[in-house]
Amino acid sequence: MTRIEIVTPTRDQLGECPLWDDQAQALYWIDSHAQLVRRLVPASGAYREWHLPTAIGSIALCDSGRLLVALAHGFSYLDLESGEVTPLAGVTHVAERIRLNDGRTDRAGRFVCGSLVMGRNEPLAALYQVDARGRVQQLDQGFAISNAICFSPDGQWLYYTDSRTRKILRYAYDSASGRTGQPTVWVDTAPLNSAADGATVDSEGGLWTALVETGQMARFLPDGSLARLIAMPVRHVTCPCFGGPDLDVLYVTSISNSGNALKDEHPDAGALFAVHGTGVRGLREVRFADQP
Repeated sequence: MTRIEIVTPTRDQLGECPLWDDQAQALYWIDSHAQLVRRLVPASGAYREWHLPTAIGSIALCDSGRLLVALAHGFSYLDLESGEVTPLAGVTHVAERIRLNDGRTDRAGRFVCGSLVMGRNEPLAALYQVDARGRVQQLDQGFAISNAICFSPDGQWLYYTDSRTRKILRYAYDSASGRTGQPTVWVDTAPLNSAADGATVDSEGGLWTALVETGQMARFLPDGSLARLIAMPVRHVTCPCFGGPDLDVLYVTSISNSGNALKDEHPDAGALFAVHGTGVRGLREVRFADQP
């Protein structure tokens, strides 16, 4: 039986991108609109936050101990000791009011990140890949809201959604070269009455995604079949990760006010939740390869 608890008293406007640091036994996540990176050590309750210069799309752990941060118009390093932000690579968007959004490190240590068109439903966003040398490759384009980026345990599949379409795509992915194949529709979430938002995979290859419009977490098996739905306490959940000492706690972020279409007056909206008892474990987060 699953048990859901609220992890901290903080409430995010647009909570996203939880990441478990297995070395420090700490949880990172972001409040995109508040421009905050947050960190909690659950065992001690120690909490810290960093304010960044723009809205934040996503973050990644780094080999060096820093964080890689997808800011509105490029990728930067965040030094967790000093708070210093150092640019790595910029992205030139094709129009105004586009920013970087969801992202995840591939199994070889590159970061794959998509962009988001703000306040309008136009397919002007793209999917990018960046490495530690600051080389940015565009993998695909023609999207509006990039989400659900994650990789199969063996690294051979890249999962991605344009939330506008309610379809999760799957790309064949070569971890050695970083090249992708042509996308195919892997799961259509329209019958579940929601787009997918953030996603992660478990050690069995199941993909967990936040159904942002219905307040549920969904688990899909590698063949695309729906294995499980978990009702969450608030309507707009956004992104999961596995954490805890045994990687068996599913952490889930949520929205109180996205600044766009999604707003929830529930007192727990924007909370960070921990789901216990899913019966599966996650994988250690791959670190961005910023050191030789």
